[in-house]
Amino acid sequence: MQLQVYLPTETLLDVPASKVIAEAEDGAFCLLPRHVDCVAALVPGILSYVTTAGEERFLAVDEGILVKAADRVRVSTLNAVTGTDLTELRQTVDEAFRALEEHEREARSALARLEAGTLRRFIEGEAIGP
Repeated sequence: MQLQVYLPTETLLDVPASKVIAEAEDGAFCLLPRHVDCVAALVPGILSYVTTAGEERFLAVDEGILVKAADRVRVSTLNAVTGTDLTELRQTVDEAFRALEEHEREARSALARLEAGTLRRFIEGEAIGP
């Protein structure tokens, strides 16, 4: 199988794999080369795969979509981090995703302030109106 992992700005991974293990909303599942075609909504977690040389590799993924069609497994996700050691990957994920969550929190806060200001000006304009 060919495993391809896409981020919004790049192709993170495009490698041959003999097995792919991922986690969907209803639990973990394993894909082998002759597995039936399927689509799954992935939850944040670890996606593991075995290379054709027999090496197990890991990829931390955010929410995403996995599509298995013929001999291709395509994963589309907003964020992903590769690694070979689970402990190291866990630390990387914690740092990377925590920074992203903080950035998203700041963006939501700024948006809320803009909305509140717009509403306040709208209400004040209505009170002053014709």
